[in-house]
Amino acid sequence: MSATWNPATYLHYADERSRPFTELLARVPTEPATIADLGCGPGHLSGLLRARWPHARIDALDSSPEMIERARAEHQAPGVHYHLGDLRTWRPPAPVDLLISNATFQWVPGHLNLLGDLTEHISDQGTLAFSVPGNFDGPSHRLLRSLARSDPYAAHTENVTFPHAHDPGVYLDALATLGWRVDAWETTYLHTLTGPDPVLTWISATGAREVLAALPPHLLERFRAEYGAALRQAYPETEHGTVLPFRRIFVVARRPGRTDPAAQPAPSSPRSAT
Repeated sequence: MSATWNPATYLHYADERSRPFTELLARVPTEPATIADLGCGPGHLSGLLRARWPHARIDALDSSPEMIERARAEHQAPGVHYHLGDLRTWRPPAPVDLLISNATFQWVPGHLNLLGDLTEHISDQGTLAFSVPGNFDGPSHRLLRSLARSDPYAAHTENVTFPHAHDPGVYLDALATLGWRVDAWETTYLHTLTGPDPVLTWISATGAREVLAALPPHLLERFRAEYGAALRQAYPETEHGTVLPFRRIFVVARRPGRTDPAAQPAPSSPRSAT
């Protein structure tokens, strides 16, 4: 997560990027008093949290100074607090009722193991809700990895960390093993993009960001030209625009509380008198 984020570029397709968050919120069953939004980006989704839970305290965290600066400048609101920080070392002063994260965990290597640590900071009967992209086996990412690992680019991209996420069943198993009740699902959106090289524009702001940042200026435009040509072939323009299939993975998990029957041990079978 070392390359600089560009909020303006990221928000170029803001409507498409925001849709999974709204669908994630719709499946959260609780009324939290405290919310942690890990990986809040430029703050454009904080208003959705505020609208859903107008009286909750919202602490939004991101590791990008550029994103936090944009969030504080444009989306400051009563009850919303933006913090610069790394979710891997995040420690709230008290457990939160809702921990939510949208399109962030894929940037954290080993995040499946991190989930167990994060759940320790969720209150009794609290909720964990997150979404991650699930399209890393799609043409856009396969082409990106293949080109980045070829000459003359490989010498500059060997230390780049590519984003990664798991299938919904993997997340379900990991959290259910911890005793959580889990709702996990996936959706494939068909985003219809417009403009020149729209898939290149889309992925340059996210999945290809670190590769592009690693390349020296004399190779950057060459890479973009080669990658853009490959993307145009993989995602041809139609009369309706350029269709980008985008798979998303969602998880909403609840911690059974101490008074929740699901959290209580099963009663022992009665024994007949002897």
